[in-house]
Amino acid sequence: MNFAKDVELIASPPKSGRVDVLVPRCLIGNGKDLLGTSIDQEGLSSIQVEWRDGTITSIGGLQETSKVPKEILLPRFAEPHAHIDKAFSWSRSPNLRGSYQEALAANLREYELRSEEELIFRVEKCLNLALVNGIRAIRSHIDSYGKTAMRDWDLIESIRTKWQEKFFLQFVALVPLDFWQSDEGELLAQRVASNGDLLGGVIAPPFNKRKTFKSLLHLVQLANRLKCDIDLHIDESQFCPAGGLKLLLEVLGQVKNEISITCSHLSSMGLLREKEISFLANKMAKNRLKVVALPLTNSWLLGRKDRSTLTKRPLAPIFQLQKAGVDVSVGGDNINDSWFPLSNFDPINLMSFSMPIAHLSPWDRLGLSPFTWSPADLLSLKWDGLFQNGSPADFILLDSNSWVKALSERPKRRVVVNGEFLNELPKNKKSTYNNSHP
Repeated sequence: MNFAKDVELIASPPKSGRVDVLVPRCLIGNGKDLLGTSIDQEGLSSIQVEWRDGTITSIGGLQETSKVPKEILLPRFAEPHAHIDKAFSWSRSPNLRGSYQEALAANLREYELRSEEELIFRVEKCLNLALVNGIRAIRSHIDSYGKTAMRDWDLIESIRTKWQEKFFLQFVALVPLDFWQSDEGELLAQRVASNGDLLGGVIAPPFNKRKTFKSLLHLVQLANRLKCDIDLHIDESQFCPAGGLKLLLEVLGQVKNEISITCSHLSSMGLLREKEISFLANKMAKNRLKVVALPLTNSWLLGRKDRSTLTKRPLAPIFQLQKAGVDVSVGGDNINDSWFPLSNFDPINLMSFSMPIAHLSPWDRLGLSPFTWSPADLLSLKWDGLFQNGSPADFILLDSNSWVKALSERPKRRVVVNGEFLNELPKNKKSTYNNSHP
């Protein structure tokens, strides 16, 4: 089944249009465009945006200031952390207890049975959902160990080529950390680097410090030799707070690092005392480390105890990291798999659920940036998501006149890709988005 056929761009040359909209003031790239505009208490500016040939040509305040626009304009989003290869596998490999250990065991069982057809089905389904929900770029970690690893990379690279006009796709090879020291690891690393993708791995307690240090040192040296960035699953735990981060900083103290390193999860760092969080955050900033916080999966998976609710949950300390100058993105992570049974590649849904967990407010610049320009920067996208003359006409229009309504009422949305509006999915096709398999 090919879900890509369910979505087509409306043929409306010359890819032009004009809308009166509410735009978060922190997403206006040129301050001059805000002169004379009204800004409400939620930081939304009344703006008229015009585009031609897929590019914004005019942006400025409304002439009739008494009329409040009825739509909110946002850039198409970038998803900084996903697992599209295992998405929608819950029905085959559920994790009813919701623990990390059960999730890992179910993941390994599912991976051994994963067929070529299932992989294609899941990836295509993810991309279709992401497209109609308003996502323009995805960084996805790909299970890359075992006998099917090269086959899987052939498939996802083919799908990337197929979707390249609608999406920017970036992949991370997810393997056990010591795999990169093997001959097979060297070959995979060369392939990953040649495509501009990333090397990955997992550092979570319990781990042997000496062995893990050696594996991590080799990975950083390998990545620098190949000029290939790294994205690590690190400290996704409620134990040994920031143990993996401390080891990474120790490694970076011994090598000259010239590549970008992303710390995904970093959950247990939030369990440290404030003074130690600040100390480590400053060291991370000096080493130019980036962070992807994943509130949904962490809140679901970590700290579980039978018949006991954990009152202090592991979560990356977003505000403290931002204060130190560390760039933090918020990602959706898993979709209907053993690691997290919910979610649907909807960036507005991700904002709605993440904001109360992480105390992020969309009317604050640092509350909105983890969902907008920070992920764009993380993926090195050409457009940072700020609206100004010359920016691409790639955005979402939400049928709402306030943040509160937009994040609580699931408003209708219109998605514009390269200046053209997407057709809405036919009603009889919506039921195909479930956990069924081909």
